[in-house]
Amino acid sequence: MPFTPLHMGPGILVKAVLQGSFSLMVFGWAQILMDIQPLLVMLTGEGHLHGFTHTYIGATLIAPAAALSGKYLGDFGLRILQLPQHIPIRWPAAWLGAFIGTYSHIVLDSIMHADIRPLAPFSESNILFRVISLGDLHLFCVIAAIVGGALYFAVNAWLSDRKDAGA
Repeated sequence: MPFTPLHMGPGILVKAVLQGSFSLMVFGWAQILMDIQPLLVMLTGEGHLHGFTHTYIGATLIAPAAALSGKYLGDFGLRILQLPQHIPIRWPAAWLGAFIGTYSHIVLDSIMHADIRPLAPFSESNILFRVISLGDLHLFCVIAAIVGGALYFAVNAWLSDRKDAGA
């Protein structure tokens, strides 16, 4: 799933539940960083498509890079957009977004791609491959995005009403 927007569906659902404790921007940035290696393989034709970056060890190493760079890139992007509700990304939210982003990427891609070895170098198996059908995986991601988006806006409206009521 290189650079697929489907990875964002579960992220939107997590954002709806965790709200300000989770950075969706850093989560999305982590998705991109995870797929740089497969992109390079596609462009050059050299290497293993889902290699080291698509292992839990690789994800663990990519997450700090995603958190550190993503927090600053996200804050910069929010400043450029000049959103009145701009709240800088807090470090705990950046770290959580990065780790959930990289690990969820491994889970989703492990279901989809036969060549992933998520537990390498300890195991060459991929027990998640096709644990559900590809269609069901895509449907899950889309439904997660829809439910997450609706839930996010509902929670924000509820919190805004409570704030206005002085609760």
